[in-house]
Amino acid sequence: MARSGWIKPETPERLTDHVSLGVLTRAFPPDVVDLVIARTGAGQARNRLLPSRLMVYYVMAMALFAAGSYEEVMRSLLAGMEWITGRFRDWQMPTKAAIFKARTRLGPTVMAELFAEVAKPLAAPGSSGFYKSWRLVSVDGTSLDIADTPANEKYYGRPGTATQIKSAYPQARVLGLVECSTHAVIGAVVAGYDTAEQDMFPGLHADLHASMLVMADRGFFSYHAWKDSAATGAALLWRMKASNVLPVLEELPDGSYRSAVYANPKARRNNRDAIPVRVIEYTITSGERTSDFRLITTILDPDAAPAQDLAELYGRRWEIESCFDELKTHQRGPGIVLRSKTPDGVLQEIYGYLCVHYALRSLIGEVALLFEEDPLRFSFTRTLRAARRTLADRPAFSP
Repeated sequence: MARSGWIKPETPERLTDHVSLGVLTRAFPPDVVDLVIARTGAGQARNRLLPSRLMVYYVMAMALFAAGSYEEVMRSLLAGMEWITGRFRDWQMPTKAAIFKARTRLGPTVMAELFAEVAKPLAAPGSSGFYKSWRLVSVDGTSLDIADTPANEKYYGRPGTATQIKSAYPQARVLGLVECSTHAVIGAVVAGYDTAEQDMFPGLHADLHASMLVMADRGFFSYHAWKDSAATGAALLWRMKASNVLPVLEELPDGSYRSAVYANPKARRNNRDAIPVRVIEYTITSGERTSDFRLITTILDPDAAPAQDLAELYGRRWEIESCFDELKTHQRGPGIVLRSKTPDGVLQEIYGYLCVHYALRSLIGEVALLFEEDPLRFSFTRTLRAARRTLADRPAFSP
């Protein structure tokens, strides 16, 4: 017998077709969600059909079912609970307008704070995620196509605005701090497309720690960026542009050399406010292509980290590209544009994507630890599909 509030799907469905709330609530427990809601002042003033806690999980469900309509996502979120408990027999499926209003009431801050509260490093000390005592992390940026509305374009910008040929969609830029060995995003900053990644980087400084070795590409270096990042206590390993002047002050037995960076040429001539660095130079040949690399690091003692080791470690920086591919190509889906039509909705949706990616990566990390395997040997795509089709346990919350 059909239940009140149930919308008959266009195709036959089973219980296993519904979202596994256990994946989300395991990483983002209801008590933590409630704590963040209270802290950000996003709690509802009265009982509503779509309370704040439910909407937090709904935003994450949107990131699991990126191609589904608002109503289909809500049905996927709640259908499993109805099948198990019968709790929603008198619950009416909200309209798209009601869902939009509930998302607006929730706002973007809750999702950003929830991600910051929960998204912590996953690799265990002594695992492949570490080099000696340093946790290997990488920083880089990516961009996401967002709904083509005047508000989104004004706030986030659109590629190609300086030319006659413009991008089909506005874009938001995301700068992420990623744990190399687990692909877990443990820090993120969102800004407009025209905002340089280097200008966004200070937003990640609070996520840096003295236990980390932070790797970054050559676009991130500036004197002040290096100085401020080193002040967090984290060890740094960044690639430098060929145009950067790095005088050889002392050659070292491992082939590296000590040098210094300065705020400007005048400061270098006067040897004022120098920051000591160590430089590693090497060449990589792949087929007929040859690439020259020049890295600088805050680790000045070659015995603590030989040049050969650092050159090999820097190659792991590219794991961040695989992480972004998981989020954009597999989780979001190729060609999928974020659905939110307002700037706040876009920000909320992006952090929903980041929360879901972290939930999946934390699950993979737990399984990898249990079987003593490398987390990167487990398929992200298969984990994502399992989360979409299974409800593995009794739901952990009541909306």
